[in-house]
Amino acid sequence: MNPRRRKKVVLLGSTGSIGRSTLEVARLLPERIELVGLAANGSVEALAAQVRETGVKHAALYDASRTAELRALVPDDVIIHAGPEGLSELAALDGADTVLVAIVGTAGLQPALAAIEAGKNLAVASKEILVMAGEIVTAAAARKGVTLLPVDSEHNAIFQCLDGHRGGEKEVSRLILTASGGPFRTWPADQLAGVTLAQALKHPTWEMGRKITIDSATLFNKGLEMIEARWLFGIGMERIDVVVHPQSIVHSMVEFIDGSVLAQLSKTDMCFPIQYALTWPERLAGGLQALDFAKLARLDFEEPRHADFPALGLAREAGLAGGTLPAVFNAANEVAVDAFIAGRIRFPEIWRVVGETMQAHELAAASSLEAVIAADAWARRAALAACHG
Repeated sequence: MNPRRRKKVVLLGSTGSIGRSTLEVARLLPERIELVGLAANGSVEALAAQVRETGVKHAALYDASRTAELRALVPDDVIIHAGPEGLSELAALDGADTVLVAIVGTAGLQPALAAIEAGKNLAVASKEILVMAGEIVTAAAARKGVTLLPVDSEHNAIFQCLDGHRGGEKEVSRLILTASGGPFRTWPADQLAGVTLAQALKHPTWEMGRKITIDSATLFNKGLEMIEARWLFGIGMERIDVVVHPQSIVHSMVEFIDGSVLAQLSKTDMCFPIQYALTWPERLAGGLQALDFAKLARLDFEEPRHADFPALGLAREAGLAGGTLPAVFNAANEVAVDAFIAGRIRFPEIWRVVGETMQAHELAAASSLEAVIAADAWARRAALAACHG
């Protein structure tokens, strides 16, 4: 494909924070990015407004019961795809070059595989896709000759730092993911039991959805990213580390075998990694503001508090074991976060629920999508029971 022609993009999860930032990138680069399909869960009015603004001819609604509402709000020539199958139909849309999956949770897995099978490059913003089924997804991408383009700021940073290194993973000593540390970075451990939902949703540097914001507060977000990085870059879990960087200016680093470290820096704006994922292998001037180093007061780095925030240890355990354990890790965390939001468990119990669910799991090979989905379903039942325990 000629990199200089207009990229045709399908966006799954268009009404969430990543989706809205993607629309902003498309507005900044109208001659280089064309949105051709949009999908949302159940935000009918927001999706309809986006369809009218962008002029896409294909839209999908995961909540199939509300398609009549969407039909009444969009032009007659727009084709509406409904339910989980509709997302997969949109992901395989003829003429699309790239599919950006920004769906929180497991609902993005089937559409991601559909996009790969249809030969589309896959821009990955949903951690669950690679955490649950990294072996399956990366094998499918290699078989179809498509590129996995990371959208998370951390993985996008590593992707940029590795670009052009012909020696590949043999040149790499470590991948270093940066973490803001969340709102409780400096809190004494004995105060974490009293964390309220409002406090957990107040992230110090990023504006994100509820689930991701709470994951950042527990460091489960970073744990998921460790497993995701293992599959994106073919690097063993033992060579993936995390460092706390409260300013969130350095988005991640690569340490090479000669001791050199490359880092990617930018303002805390998701438009940066989204733009690079959608314009790769080019860099384009899109109107985003560069850093002013003279105004940066300081850049701090510190070791995570592993004992007080055990998510990173649980993630390393899941990633090293492999098989179905990462899917269990992910599903148990989703259930525990929902329980915390609903007020059924306290903040530190999120770690307890995930740890107990992982310990109870009988490890199996993640040899098929059915095996992964079965492990996910088992973990949700086990985690729900642990929440009541």
